Amino acid sequence: MDTIKVHFLGASGTVTGSKFYLETPELNIMVDCGMFQGLKELRQLNWQSLPLDASKIDFVLLTHGHLDHTGYLPRLVKEGFHGKIIATAPTLAITRIILLDSAKIHEEEAERANNEGYSKHHPAVAFYTIKEAERAIDLFQSQVKDEWIGLSEHIRFKFRYNGHIIGATFIELEIFGKLFVFSGDIGRQNDTLLAPPEYPQWADYLFVESTYGNKLHPEEDVEQKIIDLVNRTIKERGSLIIPSFAVERLQSLMYLLWQLYKKNKIPNIPIFIDSPMGNNVLSVFESFPAWHELPMKEYQAMCDHFNIISSFADTWKTIDDLRPKIVIAGSGMVTGGRVLTYLKQLIDKTATTVLIVGYQAEGTRGRQLLEGAHELKLFGKYEPVNAKIEHLESLSAHADQKELLQWLKEIKNIPEKVFLIHGEPTALDAFKVKIRDVYGWKAHIPKLNETTEWTL
Repeated sequence: MDTIKVHFLGASGTVTGSKFYLETPELNIMVDCGMFQGLKELRQLNWQSLPLDASKIDFVLLTHGHLDHTGYLPRLVKEGFHGKIIATAPTLAITRIILLDSAKIHEEEAERANNEGYSKHHPAVAFYTIKEAERAIDLFQSQVKDEWIGLSEHIRFKFRYNGHIIGATFIELEIFGKLFVFSGDIGRQNDTLLAPPEYPQWADYLFVESTYGNKLHPEEDVEQKIIDLVNRTIKERGSLIIPSFAVERLQSLMYLLWQLYKKNKIPNIPIFIDSPMGNNVLSVFESFPAWHELPMKEYQAMCDHFNIISSFADTWKTIDDLRPKIVIAGSGMVTGGRVLTYLKQLIDKTATTVLIVGYQAEGTRGRQLLEGAHELKLFGKYEPVNAKIEHLESLSAHADQKELLQWLKEIKNIPEKVFLIHGEPTALDAFKVKIRDVYGWKAHIPKLNETTEWTL
């Protein structure tokens, strides 16, 4: 008897590591292939081989390019995958940048750990190398949105626009007449740079993210908050450090600061953009203007206004620059990247302000700062946190509970199964209750490595 099996290999009971493996009578498909981030026990899962034969996967479909949805691809190829990795063209452009940058960071961290002797592993090895990332990139195949793409006689899929970041989609996957809908990460209704997400109209089996399933984004006066922080930074002759995700958040922050300067709401304070990956992402905005709402004329003027750093030597020049300044640097959850160098040198100073924007997963340094950590481990050593820590929640690229419910409202049928994924336990539980109360649907919260099976 023919069956369809879905294996929940990530983003199940937690936010990161999105991986969903579907076994069907015709094909084996993986939807997203991300890395776990945050808590040590989650990060350690990245080093375990998947409980499947990677060589038997025919296709990987990607919802968008973030690391927690794409970062495991080089390891999947190393484990034997040789099929096609399919996504929209801007998603593949973003994924290429993220994988190469991630590989470079992995190589550098392994080298630094070996040189300075702070790793428990001897020798420390990179999670994957640039060459391994390039092998995954060689398997990329782009497809357009809003068109059904056949994979086999009884299986086809369609990408649908989803906001969140440039190129992001949700996936409608039709298997033997049943519609499996994977939400990916759902964007905001009022995004600075992107159009609102589209909505699914039908779903037999629905897999929906729950990152903010228990929260509403606050009504914040973002402009005034940034104006106040900039003025305080100038008054105290300090540094305003903004850890930022390289995709979307960095560009949104740049646009917001540029608009404030144009309106004479902030002075011409030096602003440094120190994110090699973010700089490359800017070129994706230039290459795919139909996927965002930033006019190219504004884009160019905005880029000309900032000090865009490319070399690590310039990172140190910026740290040594005694003028009041704003630094936007990767990464957004303070898990790696250039921002660690700034924080190691400046987080002990009372004139430093660290502005956290967006979601911070459990176990990340960003989450520790929000929860009042008095010290932070950076490059193997603890540094005292004397800097002021500020938070802007409303700049999140994730839909909140109200927006998630709105994304579901146009589904005309009652799904046979609703799976809540990509959330921490409290968010998942709250969203499960809310879906039942609003729509009368029963939702299930799958556990990691759980398998669900249907008979055709």
